[in-house]
Amino acid sequence: MKLLTHIVKNEWKSLLRGKWVIGYGLIFLLLTDSLLRFGGGGAETLLSISNVMLLFIPLVGMIYGILYIYQSKEFVELLLTQPINRRVLYWGLYLGIATPLMSAFIIGAALPLAWHNILLLDGSSAALVLGLGGILTLIFVALGFVLGLFFYDDRIKGFGFTIVIWLFLAILYDGLILLMVFAFGNYPLDRFVIIVSMLNPIDLARILVMLEFDISALMGYTGAVFNRFFGSNLGILVSGGMLAIWLALPSWIGLRVFNKKDF
Repeated sequence: MKLLTHIVKNEWKSLLRGKWVIGYGLIFLLLTDSLLRFGGGGAETLLSISNVMLLFIPLVGMIYGILYIYQSKEFVELLLTQPINRRVLYWGLYLGIATPLMSAFIIGAALPLAWHNILLLDGSSAALVLGLGGILTLIFVALGFVLGLFFYDDRIKGFGFTIVIWLFLAILYDGLILLMVFAFGNYPLDRFVIIVSMLNPIDLARILVMLEFDISALMGYTGAVFNRFFGSNLGILVSGGMLAIWLALPSWIGLRVFNKKDF
C-alpha cells in the first residue's frame, strides 16, 4: 500500500508541475461559470454541462491515457527492473493519471456551481452530473491504457483506434441504433434497444441524466424506451450497475495485458 501511494503521489506531482491538468480544470470552471451567467437557471446549465461532458471527457481520457503509455515507456521499463509488483505498479500509474483528471473536472465544474448556489438549490442533480463525469474519466483513461498497451510499438495505430472508438461511442452509436429502428420498425425492438444501450458507457450516462431531468428527448428513441420500460428507479439501478461493469472491465483487461506484456 505504501508503494502504491508513493507512485500515485509521484504521478500527481508530475502532472501538477506540467500545468496541463490545471488548465483542464480551468476550462470546465470557465465553461460552467459562463453557462450559469448567460445560459439560464441551474437545470439548463447542468444539462449543458452534461452534453459537453459526454463528448469531451471520453476523448480527453482516452488520449491522455494512451499518450501517457507512449511518453512513459522508458520510465515504466526502468521501474520494472526494480523489485516492484506489476499489479501495484499498474494501479499506481493508472490512479496517478486518472484521479487528477477526475479531480480537475469535478473541482473545476463544482466551484462555479457552489458560488452560484446551484449545489444548495439542486444538489442531487449537480452531484449526479459531477459523479458521472468522474466515472467516465476513470473508464476512458482505462480504455486509453488498454489501447496504449495493445499498440505499444505502433503509435499511429493506437491513436487511430482511439479516435475511431470515440467517434463511434460518442457520435455514431445512437444514430446507428435509430437507423436500425427505422429499418426494422415492424419488429419489436424495445428489448434490443435496451440491451445495446447498456453496451455504451456514454449512452448509459445519458440515460442517467435523462432520468434525473425527466427528458426522454435527450437520448431520442433509446432514452424513451428505457424510461418507459424500466421507470426512473429501476433504470437508474440498472444503468449504475452497468457503469460499474464498464469501470471494472477495461481496468481488468489493462492489468492482464500489463502483467503479460514483455516490455
